[in-house]
This record gives sequence, C-alpha cells and structure tokens, in this order.
Amino acid sequence: MIEGWWVFPLLGLAAGVLAGLLGIGGGLVLIGALVWLLPVYGIPESAAMHAALASSLASIVLTASSSARSHHRRGSVLWPTVAWMVPGLVLGGWLGSLVAVALQGEVLRWCVALYCFVVAAQVAFGGPRGGAGQPGLAPVGWPMTAAGGGIGAISAVVGIGGGSMTVPLLVWRGVVPVRAVGTSSACGIFIGLASAAGYAVHAPAGALPAHAVGYVYLPAAIGIAFASVLAAPLGTRLAHAISGTALKRVFAVFMVLVGISVLL
Repeated sequence: MIEGWWVFPLLGLAAGVLAGLLGIGGGLVLIGALVWLLPVYGIPESAAMHAALASSLASIVLTASSSARSHHRRGSVLWPTVAWMVPGLVLGGWLGSLVAVALQGEVLRWCVALYCFVVAAQVAFGGPRGGAGQPGLAPVGWPMTAAGGGIGAISAVVGIGGGSMTVPLLVWRGVVPVRAVGTSSACGIFIGLASAAGYAVHAPAGALPAHAVGYVYLPAAIGIAFASVLAAPLGTRLAHAISGTALKRVFAVFMVLVGISVLL
C-alpha cells in the first residue's frame, strides 16, 4: 500500500513539534496512531503493538537529533550530563527491548497508558528540589548513569525517547526546564538507537511482512523521522518562548490526553 504511506510523514510533523517543545521524540502520540494504522498495512494484530513501539523508537533517532541540534544552538543541552547518562541509557534501552518483545501486546498497551498517568501526576504535583532552577547547573556522576539505565529500560517498553522521565529528573535536580528539555532531546538519540536495534534483533523471525527489519516497520519509521526533522525546530522555538511553569503544565496535560487515547 505504497500510495498510503503519506500518512506517516503527517504523523512525523506532529512528533517533531512535540520533540522540540517537550523534549520527547513524539513517541507517545505516535504509538496510539500506529497501533491503529499498522494493521491496515498488513501488520498482524498480534504484532501491531510491538511494531508501533519499535517503529516509534526508530523514528526518534532522527527526531531527537534535530531537536537536540536546535537546542544546542541555543545553549540548552547540558553535554556533561548527557555523557554520564549515555552508558545507562544504551544498556537499559537494549535490555528493555528484550523484555518488551517477550510481553503480550495487550500488556504493553496497559503499560503505556499507566505510565502516562503516573508521569502526568508527577510533573503536575511535583516540583524542582530547592525551588527555582539554576542556569549553570549540570548534574553529573554515577547516579546519573544509574538513572539513565532505568530511563532507557522503561523507554524501550513504552516506546518513547525518555523525555517524560529525563525532564522531571533534571528539573528535580535543579536544572531550568528549557535546559532539561534540550538535554532530554540529546539523551533520546541514544535511547532510540539502542531500543530500536533491540526490537530489530530480538524479534522472532518473520514477525512482520515485507518492508520491516524485525519489529521496525521501515515505511513508518522513515516517513515519520524525516518529516519530524523539519518540524522539530518549530517546537524548540516554542519551548524557548514559554515560561518554565507553563512548559510543565503543557507537559502534564499532554501526558493525560495520551494515556486516555491509548486506553480508548
């Protein structure tokens, strides 16, 4: 159904704006759409959830790269923090994909929905430690590596770039919200790489029909990725134009809406 592949770039535009605005790869909003769309393209119902997660994670690599580049130009990526988190993010993403492949699609759907509600509550009712963020603060050390491991593993199971965990973590550590978003975008690159590779390698032989590598459905991953790259800078500009408090509120509302949509 090549004539219908134009739908994936449209999804990519939405993912790109969300990546720049909220520090996520748009994965959560993509999953709900892909679970419904992929069976139309010949993906078996039993594999649709896994394929949606894997394809979303694969697209996040380019989406997060574009977002991180835009934030870097504005000085919003804390690279020392990224460097400490990367080993944990990669290992966690790889192992998390192995766990996800072993789970039933219905279990994964509930994992995604419940995760959205928990994070929305945390962002809405939590707060940064010690009050306002410190512009020059860049958290480093082995605790950040360990946190990266947990973030990578959970991200692989729910198909996201980890922004909904990385952003609150950094804000709690005293990082100003816009820099937390930029740093999260850079972390999402490594989560996407490790997790998508895991879904491709760990998938059973012949899990999907043509145009797929393991559970990664290439038309969806590529179409979404390239369109999202074009849209991510717009989200970045919006993030820098919105106050830190408003950005957190947008983030929390977004998570609630996605959780409801996944359940429905």
